[in-house]
Amino acid sequence: MTAAEKMDIVILVPGNDEYATFDALLSSRKKSLRIRDVRYEILKHPRRDPGCFHEAPGVLQPYQNRAHYALVVLDHEGSGQEERTADEIAADLGIRMAQSGWSTNRTAVLVLQPELENWVWSDSSEVARAIGWTGQNPSLRRWLMDRGVWPQGEDKPSRPKECFEFALREARTKRSSAIYRELAEKVGLQRCQDQGFHAFLAMMRKWFPAQR
Repeated sequence: MTAAEKMDIVILVPGNDEYATFDALLSSRKKSLRIRDVRYEILKHPRRDPGCFHEAPGVLQPYQNRAHYALVVLDHEGSGQEERTADEIAADLGIRMAQSGWSTNRTAVLVLQPELENWVWSDSSEVARAIGWTGQNPSLRRWLMDRGVWPQGEDKPSRPKECFEFALREARTKRSSAIYRELAEKVGLQRCQDQGFHAFLAMMRKWFPAQR
């Protein structure tokens, strides 16, 4: 194996939307993330969230000598482990990753709660633009609140994925992973208040600090 074949991190995700999001962040938002250039590979599990939870150790074992770090990403909702907390799911999978040969300082599990769409919702105008809501009255957020899918006074809708898909249908915008890529490339990262997103930021800055 040559040095050129090695990488900084391998990431296992459950689908196209997560792939587009993390690829956009690591390829286009390094300055905003405040990290150095990262050599990475992103894998999609064909059995989505349950596959990531149950099979990540086996899928990622061949990368132990190629990648310095490994990250497993899955949604809490849809994982088949909804009766457990996100922390319990991450701890379980982290133990199994260690048993497969990944040392604990080289691997992490990111359980998105309840799902990736919770990263989408912010007060950025780019969200409405990506959904196809530009120039409409009322605003996207007000329209969603008026229909009871975004609780009054809350920073995020309680059902972020359903809320996102509801808005896309109303705007007659086809659901596509390209929307997630666009949002990851354009929305100011400081606007996202999701705990999981900030955990991801902290992780990347610890592993790949910007060069001075």
